[in-house]
Amino acid sequence: MKKHIPFILRIIVAAILIQTLRFKFTAHPDSVYIFKKMGLEPYGRIGIGILELIAGLLLLIPKTVWLGALLTLSVIGGAILMHLTILGMEINNDNGILFTTAIVTFLLAFKILYIYKKDIPFINKSH
Repeated sequence: MKKHIPFILRIIVAAILIQTLRFKFTAHPDSVYIFKKMGLEPYGRIGIGILELIAGLLLLIPKTVWLGALLTLSVIGGAILMHLTILGMEINNDNGILFTTAIVTFLLAFKILYIYKKDIPFINKSH
């Protein structure tokens, strides 16, 4: 079971990233609200959606897991920062679910990056 945990973590993060795309790409009112409040509607919404799609796909490809985790940390780190500075932790009475999901996704992506750190090509492997 232990050898399957990294794969399960990758699937969870990729699923979270990819399932949120329907809100961004269909201009769901909550998604539009969020990006308007940040002054990034519509280009930011679509651009972030594309980055999340790329990150999700990279997490599913064994050779690019580290890159997908790094991209996820960047995008979700930005989302967390926006929650803490502009949006607040609760969006349209969601009881903080969006913020909590971002935190969980960030932590899981960090764990994935740690697990796959040996695959990062520009890290000196001869320590």
